[in-house]
Amino acid sequence: MTLQTPIPEPMQRSKGEAAVTLAFSAGRVALRGLRQRGSAKAILPHAGAVPEVVFLNTSGGLTGGDRLSYRVDLGAGCRAVATTQTAERAYRADAGRARVDVALTVGAGGWIDWLPQETILFDHSALERVTTIDLAADAGCLALEAVVLGRAAMGETVRRLNFSDRREIRQGGRLRLLEPLALGDAALTAGSAVLDGARAFASLVMIAPGARDALPPLRAVLDEPGVSAAASAFDGKLMCRIMATDGWPLRRQIARALSVLRRTAPLPRVWQI
Repeated sequence: MTLQTPIPEPMQRSKGEAAVTLAFSAGRVALRGLRQRGSAKAILPHAGAVPEVVFLNTSGGLTGGDRLSYRVDLGAGCRAVATTQTAERAYRADAGRARVDVALTVGAGGWIDWLPQETILFDHSALERVTTIDLAADAGCLALEAVVLGRAAMGETVRRLNFSDRREIRQGGRLRLLEPLALGDAALTAGSAVLDGARAFASLVMIAPGARDALPPLRAVLDEPGVSAAASAFDGKLMCRIMATDGWPLRRQIARALSVLRRTAPLPRVWQI
């Protein structure tokens, strides 16, 4: 009798796509299209005058080979907030990388706040993320990306990871921001030129006429304990970089910065501060 070694079946991978189209009609912003597939969902809670789009990954996290796509299209004159229902988690990947694509388009005179909750990278995670924002010539945006390396409260330490993050913003076809980030094992222990021991980091960018006017009040609130932050502005663009000892002080600092940049507008309802 010949014994044969069973061939393991490939693990099922998670795939999801969610897309929302909003248009201005009869004096208000209305839903014009909603597409959902796989593990990606989009929820539009009644949150006030400015619509909120909340994306949700029902798979509970990402690992090697998973694919996730979020999209928002805003028509002319539309203003909206888009966020995620909770923090996205990138777990250990034994083979391949997870991929997340975010695509936002904003029509003439429109505005979008892209305010996802943080991405938590666990040990041995592998994630590639690409975010593209395409603005009409007179449209604007406020965009956040935040990353936490493990959960300090759970005693987690990240020693190995493969993280690639690319953000691209165009306005009227003109490139306004190109921000590629590659974070590997060496960066976790590098000095002041990289993370300098920080376990959490974030960047905020605002594209708007007069963005420079928000710089002094923003700098005035960049003093959260356990946080190092700086901001600059020029040519209708404001940038803010934040590093923190852990995710909680990072989140508090982000909330204070957003309060200034959004002129005291409340955070998305799904955020928990």
